[in-house]
Amino acid sequence: MQPLNAISFETVLGERVEDMLNACTRCGKCVEVCPSVKPAGIADASPRDIIGGVLELVRTGAGPEASRKWAASCMLSGECIKACDYGVNPRFLLAMARLGMTKAARELPERRRQGVEKYREMGRDVSVLSQLQLDDEVLERLGQKSASVATPSEVPDFVFYTGCNVLKTPHIALLALDIMDGLGISYQVMGGPSHCCGVMQLRAGDVEMSGRMGSSTIAKLSQSKSGEVISWCPSCFVQFTETTLPTLERQQGARPFEMTPFMGFLGGRLAQLKPLLQRPVPMRVALHRHPGVAGVVEAAVELLTAIPGLELVDLKQPAVGLQSFNIAALPAFKRELQLNELQAASDAGIDALVAVYHSDHRELCAHERDWPFRIVNILEVIGESMGLSRHDRFKELKIMQDADQIVAECSDLIARHSLDQAIARDVVVKVMLGDQPLPLRGGSA
Repeated sequence: MQPLNAISFETVLGERVEDMLNACTRCGKCVEVCPSVKPAGIADASPRDIIGGVLELVRTGAGPEASRKWAASCMLSGECIKACDYGVNPRFLLAMARLGMTKAARELPERRRQGVEKYREMGRDVSVLSQLQLDDEVLERLGQKSASVATPSEVPDFVFYTGCNVLKTPHIALLALDIMDGLGISYQVMGGPSHCCGVMQLRAGDVEMSGRMGSSTIAKLSQSKSGEVISWCPSCFVQFTETTLPTLERQQGARPFEMTPFMGFLGGRLAQLKPLLQRPVPMRVALHRHPGVAGVVEAAVELLTAIPGLELVDLKQPAVGLQSFNIAALPAFKRELQLNELQAASDAGIDALVAVYHSDHRELCAHERDWPFRIVNILEVIGESMGLSRHDRFKELKIMQDADQIVAECSDLIARHSLDQAIARDVVVKVMLGDQPLPLRGGSA
């Protein structure tokens, strides 16, 4: 018999999956509550048949079309988790179903190559967009440069894990640090491509490489007094808490830390935060909501309603998905949701539409040009009441809607970071301006 820690990550993950497959009763409740079912065009299929087919997909990579559509259209809303009475995580099973389909379609060398390519592409995009906005000193503060490997002189209270893509909109991450400074919390910042959660490799179907990368990052994150990691990115949060951490716990016999979403972290310290919310913010705002991480929307509402002078308006719009990025599984539905929300915000006469996550901000912020309200991140509003501010350079650049103008505006930082101008322009076109699922009303330049 092999020692416990000698068993591969993929083997142990498979054992977890098998336990969950055996626990599933195929009752179909998870399908009944899922907001993806109708826009995916499978509302007429039997919920019991759909979930039964998903179990086939997990085991063999083959299954009925309705089940394949359900797995492919998952927005990670998390309603299925709340609906299950048997301790099954249907969202995790859908991820394993997509993994099964990918494995059935391509051999490991191709999957591994694709995972590497996607990882490198993501790393390039994050690096270029952050360097177009920040100098080395600020990048260092965000855990990049030498800070990504430096050992702090004193063990911090917490590790703040940014993930990767929030670095494209760095004012959000910087405000998170400023707020923690205001609370008197010591922390070490980790994140970026050198601290990958492994989700890119899992999506490509390379389980073992996903486990290696995630385990390597977890080892780096396991260095705080509290044994708690504060996480910004919801994709990383789901990847770690539903795939990697439980598998490592089973593989090694212990969980190295607990992970808390930043909104939940702030919400849990509302009593400590309230005395710092001294400046009135006389605005009528609406919250752009995604319920995929339990408690985040509720914490965001509590935080906003604690700000003096602020009025929170409910636009009565559907709240689905983990974040805006994940609704890309249903592009037409996504455009409809975003247009309806913008119109409802305009009709309500709000001053600002407030988003939580970075992908929401990237996709929505340029619409500020065309609608009679601002589009901001929740940390900007909290920061304003605390007397904190960070310039939203990403939105300023994206609203220009002209790649050549954006590159010209960033020429000093392009030179300072020795970036290739053609590569910088390509990233601006494909990533900054291309991240626009709902076209701007006035069109792009």
